[in-house]
Amino acid sequence: MSTREKTIEKVISKEAIAFDNEIVMYNDDVNTFDHVIDTLIRVCNHTPEQAEQCSLIVHYKGKCTVKTGSIKELTPQCLQLLDAGLSAEII
Repeated sequence: MSTREKTIEKVISKEAIAFDNEIVMYNDDVNTFDHVIDTLIRVCNHTPEQAEQCSLIVHYKGKCTVKTGSIKELTPQCLQLLDAGLSAEII
């Protein structure tokens, strides 16, 4: 394996580890669809369609992964979801 190939392999491995985290949002009986959709658009930079789909999945399945990324990136977003009254955690 060449030095270049080893470097590329290390970068890919680091990226795989860095993005191995998810924000999972859970269903509740408190928040409206509009509030969930607006919050996902604002906090997670979802498109309106993506936010609506996530809200429906959460409603019917009980939970949905709404964002993936590094812990450093996801922590403030998860805290904002919690501050908005949504039920979410990083796994």
